[in-house]
Amino acid sequence: MDLTQFGWGTLLGLMVLATAVRYFIFTGSTYLYFHRKTPIRFAHRRLNPRATESKQIRREIKLSLQTILIFSISGVFIVTAKKMGISQVYTDVDKYGLAWAILSVPAMLILHDTYFYWTHRAMHESKWLFKHMHRDHHLSHHPSPFTAFAFHPSEALVQTGIAILISLFLPVHQLSFMIFMIITLSMNVLGHLGYELYPSWFMNTPLKYILNTTTHHHLHHQKSKANYSLYFNFWDRIMGTNYRNYEAIYRETTSRPSQLESKDGKLVAESA
Repeated sequence: MDLTQFGWGTLLGLMVLATAVRYFIFTGSTYLYFHRKTPIRFAHRRLNPRATESKQIRREIKLSLQTILIFSISGVFIVTAKKMGISQVYTDVDKYGLAWAILSVPAMLILHDTYFYWTHRAMHESKWLFKHMHRDHHLSHHPSPFTAFAFHPSEALVQTGIAILISLFLPVHQLSFMIFMIITLSMNVLGHLGYELYPSWFMNTPLKYILNTTTHHHLHHQKSKANYSLYFNFWDRIMGTNYRNYEAIYRETTSRPSQLESKDGKLVAESA
């Protein structure tokens, strides 16, 4: 669909609809699956000590609706920039080749992770920025999937800034850009899931130096001034901002015995 053909009002409506549907599909499905009726196989991986209060969910959804509007306005800007010929988002794969269309996705993730680390860290190290921008997000001391978009409007503007910068300065195919946006949301929901899904052997592999886990970001909501990165563990490691007990807490969480239902209906313990 060529979105440049629509007027601003129609375009904003389409953007709001698409962003809201995407958000509620990702957050709603994971919330219902993990938080409303937790499968036995994941019960031992729970990071929240108690059930998420409905008051918190209502607050998160209210903030998220504001974020959806701001992200949608950002989308209108990106489409308008394309219409004006100043956007670097293109539709013809042959313009830069298939290899770049594929490689641009990890390139965008690396750029976003860098952008996120430093803007996120700034919002924690400045008391003024934390109070006026980031505090609302940290009201969720034990996050839920709905926390993914639970930002103060000023922080939502910062969060969507990377999409605008990429669209203006980095040549990317529109499908690659869409894949990047989907990965961004899915990883954001995973970080706030409240359950650790990665396997117990994860910390015994080189992957621990590369990828973040749900435990990593959950600890950020607990400890605040640590674990600032999003997808990758690169910046936290080289800057010394990983929470000192992160790996130990991950190992403890993933080594708990699981509760599996036996054939006769009784619960039996089994190693993780």
